[in-house]
Amino acid sequence: MKPIYFITGNKDKLREVRALIPAVRGIDMDVVEIQEIDAHKIIAAKLAEAQRYQSGAFIVEDTSLSLDAMNGLPGPLVKWFMKAVGIEGVYQLAAAFGSARATARTLIGYAEENGTIHFFEGSLAGTLVPPRGTAGFGWDAIFQPDNSSRTFAEMTPGEKNRCSMRRLAVEALRQYLEQKVSMEELSPIDG
Repeated sequence: MKPIYFITGNKDKLREVRALIPAVRGIDMDVVEIQEIDAHKIIAAKLAEAQRYQSGAFIVEDTSLSLDAMNGLPGPLVKWFMKAVGIEGVYQLAAAFGSARATARTLIGYAEENGTIHFFEGSLAGTLVPPRGTAGFGWDAIFQPDNSSRTFAEMTPGEKNRCSMRRLAVEALRQYLEQKVSMEELSPIDG
């Protein structure tokens, strides 16, 4: 399989993706991230910009945190909410709005070399809790997935990767890539 370039500067995200798709290579490419509530638009813009600078197949992911009580906010804007109010502040927002229910969502965009984009999503319902744990990154310390007594930050990287929304999205991408490779192997050779 040809390498697929994952546009990220986050070594933890790269490690999680490579655990399922070893052919993925990290590339820390400085692409503009538009601010938008629709993660599909954010990803499509990043992929289009990347393909203007370099040829190849690329993936970009956006992981968001949507609070039920805030009609899905902050969603893809969670990074900016955390910059403004901190991780404790995001938890307090949920508490102030009267519901700690949340959905963690990872959306992966895969751009083939010809520019065709496919999207793969993984989501996980859970509850926001006061910060607990020291592992992980981002808002891992306040997100406790349903059917777990621990936050992502209280899990080992392996435990988190087995149940995370990123794993679900990457698994869907992996299945697509395996099917695509199988179909290419079955395609007649022109000649």
